[in-house]
Amino acid sequence: MSHPRRVPGDVLVHLRRARDHLDRHFAEPFDLDQLAALAGMSRYHFLRSFATTYRVTPAAYLAERRVERAQDLLRAANLTVTEVCHAVGYSSLGSFSSRFREIVGESPSDFQRRYAAAGNPRIPGCYVFMAGLVERTATQEKPGGAEPS
Repeated sequence: MSHPRRVPGDVLVHLRRARDHLDRHFAEPFDLDQLAALAGMSRYHFLRSFATTYRVTPAAYLAERRVERAQDLLRAANLTVTEVCHAVGYSSLGSFSSRFREIVGESPSDFQRRYAAAGNPRIPGCYVFMAGLVERTATQEKPGGAEPS
């Protein structure tokens, strides 16, 4: 019977730092090199160590965090699925919807409709934006300086 591989204890501190960074900055673009540098490892050693420790790659971990945050917003806020998509760090509605369905088992629209049917009070979207609970929106200026149309 083989024992699961483990990373040394001193490496765990660095992996936790990178994981905590992903948790805090889930809506920002994913950069494996930046995470590896934050953990003080080469990108390949970091990727292997992270996957061994958390049983998922950093990208898959980030996707799970983004979908969890999207679920919160779809349940509680009066935002469109597109606004939620951009708020949690996705730039493509198709990619967001596919990943959401893969993790949750239903589309973001169906998920939102199910909670709306329960009659739960919803936070107006303008309050969510004004309070800074959501940093990105579909109407923000696009990267590269292009003005929104």
